[in-house]
Amino acid sequence: MTDEAPNPAGDPILIIDDEKNIRRTLRMVLESEGHVVHEAGSIAEAMIVLDRDAVDLILLDVKLGDDNGLELLRTLKSRGEDGMSSRTSEIPVVMISGHATIEDAVQATRLGAFDFMEKPLDRNRVVVTARNALERRRMWREVHDLRRAVDARYELMGNTPVMQELRRQIAKVAPTRSRVLVTGESGTGKELIARAIHRNSSVSAGTFVKVNCAAIPPELIESELFGHERGAFTGAIAKKRGLFEVADGGTIFLDEIGDMALSAQAKVLRVLQTGEFTRVGGEKSLRTDCRVVAATNRDLEQMVKDGQFREDLFFRLNVVPIRSPELKERADDVPLLVESFVRECCDENGLGYKPVDEPVIERLKQYEWPGNVRELRNVVERLVIMSDEVIREKDLPPYLGGPRSGGPRQTGPQTAILDLGRYAGKSLREFREEVESEYIRIRLAEFEWNISRTAQALGIERTNLHKKLRALGIHRGEGTGGTDHE
Repeated sequence: MTDEAPNPAGDPILIIDDEKNIRRTLRMVLESEGHVVHEAGSIAEAMIVLDRDAVDLILLDVKLGDDNGLELLRTLKSRGEDGMSSRTSEIPVVMISGHATIEDAVQATRLGAFDFMEKPLDRNRVVVTARNALERRRMWREVHDLRRAVDARYELMGNTPVMQELRRQIAKVAPTRSRVLVTGESGTGKELIARAIHRNSSVSAGTFVKVNCAAIPPELIESELFGHERGAFTGAIAKKRGLFEVADGGTIFLDEIGDMALSAQAKVLRVLQTGEFTRVGGEKSLRTDCRVVAATNRDLEQMVKDGQFREDLFFRLNVVPIRSPELKERADDVPLLVESFVRECCDENGLGYKPVDEPVIERLKQYEWPGNVRELRNVVERLVIMSDEVIREKDLPPYLGGPRSGGPRQTGPQTAILDLGRYAGKSLREFREEVESEYIRIRLAEFEWNISRTAQALGIERTNLHKKLRALGIHRGEGTGGTDHE
């Protein structure tokens, strides 16, 4: 009995060597470890095996008669668009040779070989090397599956014409290094667009860094973006890297760029112009090479006219504008979104899948969704949690056609029926502010003055909701007898 864990059985391994005896010896060693072994005596035979069978490890001789094993290694490790290289680039390759030189070993390493073994081959060395290479392969597969799961979570869903056009635009701009400005209402999925651009770009292997400009206090935005030196200000007890530095070689997503302070805008402009920045409290100029994607739900052109946003920065960011469509523009995508959100929410909450009655889907399609996809997702989560085995009309909140509860505290968007007479003589601005104020009060009451949940339903950041409450003179807990919750 030993404490050593056995190798997982069945890992497919390909031996490429023009010496039949070497192939037979390696086969015996590897099959005794439980592996499935394929053989090839030439590059042509190897290509046939690779085209036909899945392989997790390749043992490749440097000299293959008239063929050159290093050239095959180069082909296998290239990341071209052809199907073969895209499937083989992550397969570990162990080079073997009876006449190895230092130059051969160095070149093999540069080309991406996992290891280099000299003939005559030692059995223990072969077993350990194969075990380590296969472990690397398993780790890569786990990372790959994890990335696919993350990508699926941030997938742009929808087949309506506006979504097809959006994907076309992303496909055209993503491979370039051009800056993109994503505009659209809150909750429409601007971050998903930014992630799709990153995922299909030349820097997709780099880091995707999201910066919520609206959530960072003005006095901290420069430190967050550019970092700071130790002692730069009170509380700066250690040196900190900024997000532009973290995003080097990847993509930085400046969300809610319209909420960035003018002082920070000037420094961002410098980064876009020169690629250089300086940490707060520092003197050394640092460089970053990252793709910049910005997003906003505000009218930046009007903000430029009002002096609230730098014109030069606007032009630097607005190289390729992309608009994120509102959910009401693609109502036919609602069933697909609901299905995805139901499965996601059931998994997150440890519940079995709950089918949705067709009348519920129709109700959801008819609603205009002022909070867009974010609001729909929140409603679906509520339905999943509060419903029985099937999501039915009775589970819908009143403003979506569900049953109305009795009592004086009946709330919901259905109460926001406009009495146009009361707005006679008012300006458009006054009309807009009063309607907005009334709607916000309704949603606050619906969520019992829970600020976070109300902000999510409205499709805005919590900090933005606080600003609106102050601007519109809405006092905390008014008319509800309760207090607000974050």
